[in-house]
Amino acid sequence: MTPKGEATRDKILETAADLIHRQGFGATSINDLLDATGLKKGSLYFHFPGKEALGLAILEKSSADFLLFLDAALTGATPLAQLDNFFDRVMKTHRGAGFVGGCIFGNTALEMGDAESSFAPFIEKVFEEWTHKLRTVITAAQHSGEIRSDIPAEVLAGHMVAAIEGGIMLSRLKKDAKPLRNALTAVRSLLKG
Repeated sequence: MTPKGEATRDKILETAADLIHRQGFGATSINDLLDATGLKKGSLYFHFPGKEALGLAILEKSSADFLLFLDAALTGATPLAQLDNFFDRVMKTHRGAGFVGGCIFGNTALEMGDAESSFAPFIEKVFEEWTHKLRTVITAAQHSGEIRSDIPAEVLAGHMVAAIEGGIMLSRLKKDAKPLRNALTAVRSLLKG
């Protein structure tokens, strides 16, 4: 692909990701994408054979970005510090977005989970990777005695993902930090027992 073609593809991905993140996959039409990018239909279809292919490309890029976010956020001198840094980064990220958009994976899971598409298995894999990364840090924190060890790390990690997703969703709905802050506070309390 030529540099111009790559730039066009990147522009489509960036614009479509923003629209789909805010409006949802189903509510974002091809015409919305054409209006937002200023491209002709042929140019869009040259890069993506259909809306589902475009959606998967967005999810793939979002997944790569999210895994980088997790790796950067799950840092600290101790496992507990890594978790605290992660919680702080989640809040900072969503507050910085004005609680608009929420989590593209949670949004798409809710919107497309029952539909016939390849989105559900892809999103399930993202959540599995997220849970795995958290489980690794939680296991280390349990071994160092920083957090409770009477609940398996896998259970704590899964609960953490569910609580954070719920907090993000409610903060998005209310455009207020309180639901996410409360979810993070509850998770911190659960971890310490």
